[in-house]
Amino acid sequence: MPLLTIHNRQISWTLLLVLGYLFYLLLGAMVFQLLEKQAETHFWDQFQRKKLKFLQNYTCLDRQALEQFVQVLMEAWEKGINPEGKSVNPSNWDFSNSFFAGTVVTTIGCGNLAPSTVAGQIFCVVYALFGVPLNLAFLNQLGKGLNAHLITLERWVQKPGRAEVVQTLTVAIFLTTGTLLFLVFPPLVFSYVEGWSYGEGFYFTFITLSTIGFGDYVVGTDPNKHYISVYRSLTVIWIVFGLAWLALVFNVGADLMEKFLQLKWHKPDLSLAEGPTTKLEDEPEQPRIHIPS
Repeated sequence: MPLLTIHNRQISWTLLLVLGYLFYLLLGAMVFQLLEKQAETHFWDQFQRKKLKFLQNYTCLDRQALEQFVQVLMEAWEKGINPEGKSVNPSNWDFSNSFFAGTVVTTIGCGNLAPSTVAGQIFCVVYALFGVPLNLAFLNQLGKGLNAHLITLERWVQKPGRAEVVQTLTVAIFLTTGTLLFLVFPPLVFSYVEGWSYGEGFYFTFITLSTIGFGDYVVGTDPNKHYISVYRSLTVIWIVFGLAWLALVFNVGADLMEKFLQLKWHKPDLSLAEGPTTKLEDEPEQPRIHIPS
């Protein structure tokens, strides 16, 4: 009977987690709809009015010719070519530009840059097939190194009777240092180099390091700016170390959330804690029957 109770509680906890996960997805869909749908409609109407005004100003063009030109612009953008202005930046496929290779192995995949040749697409699949596990192994080893330094720091400053204080202080130092290095200072650099606001830089920073990678903000793609040749390569290095740090933060957060939910959901059962041989005080002792083998 105790085993059945434990099994039922495990099923209940799994069901609660599934329902909570689905609820969170539906909640996100509803909130995004409320926040973004009206803005999308506004931009769509504004775009249609601008196209109509363009046709009215340039009567030599008809709607079909304009749509064909828009299609040319879309195809250029899909091939990684920015149609705005006259690009003076190096090619996206220069050897010094390792940004794309970094987005492949880290599974970020941000931006509109992608292989356009069949040979490039096949190599990308093979490259990712070996590169993604290699990247995971590297991040895992990097995470172990960070964790080892945390343990060393904890042992160095640990004193009798202050274990919880030291542990809290260690975690606080880890979170504060990582937040400054990977989430607070980088948006300042991107704001200066790319011309973004700090909020846009922070948005790009978190979306990139969490491997969400929408591609709405990509570094080093403005044709009107002059970038140093190693700008994107340095960004890849920042991404790799930021991924390792944020992955540790996410793991700690997931463990804390799971323990908190289990603590709230699973109430202590004294009868289970004492084992199946526990008897009530008013229950008479049953005679022991010996069954010969």
